Amino acid sequence: MSAPFGYAVNGRDRLAVRGHALILGVILFLASELMFFAAWFAAYFDLRGRTAQWPPPGVRLDTVESSAGTALLGVSSVLVFFAIRALQADRAARARVLLLGTIACALLFLAETAHGWSKNAFTVTTHAYGSVFYGMTAFHAAHVTAGVCMLAFLAAGKRAPGFRGAHGAGAEAISYYWHFVFAVWLLIWATVYFVR
Repeated sequence: MSAPFGYAVNGRDRLAVRGHALILGVILFLASELMFFAAWFAAYFDLRGRTAQWPPPGVRLDTVESSAGTALLGVSSVLVFFAIRALQADRAARARVLLLGTIACALLFLAETAHGWSKNAFTVTTHAYGSVFYGMTAFHAAHVTAGVCMLAFLAAGKRAPGFRGAHGAGAEAISYYWHFVFAVWLLIWATVYFVR
C-alpha cells in the first residue's frame, strides 16, 4: 500500500524531493529583486503621468544601440541555457565555451550601456527623467555585473560537484539569475526606449 503525498508507510516509501532548497532560495531572492525593479517602474510611470512632456525636451536616446545591447543579452541568455544543459550532460569543455561566450556578451552589453550614458545630453541631476533613467539602468547594470561575477565563478568551477550532473543546483540557480536579468532588461528597454 502506498502512502498519500509520498510519506513513508512502514518505512517502504520515501518522501519525494520536490526541488533543491538552493533553487527555492534563488527564486525567492529574485522575487524580492523584482520588487526593487517594480519600484523603479512605478516611479517612472508616476512621473510620466504627472509631467506634460515626457521625456523632457533634449532627451534623445539611441534605440539602435540599445537594441543591439538587448540582442547581446538575449544571445547570452540562450548561451546560458545551453551551458547548463552541457553541464548536466557532463560536457564541461562545451559548457566553459558557452559560459565564456555569455560573459563576453554581458561585457559588451555593459560597454554599450556606458557608451549610451556618455552620449546622453542629460545627467542624473538634470531632471526627474534623468534620475529615473540613470537609476533604473544603473541598477540593472549592477545586476549584470553581479551576474558576470557568478558566471565567471561557474566557468572556473565547472568541474565542482555542485555544478555538474544531477547535483547541478548551483549552476541552475545562476542560470535563473541570468535569465531574470535578461527578462528585466526587456521590460526596461521597452519602457524607456519605446513606450516613453
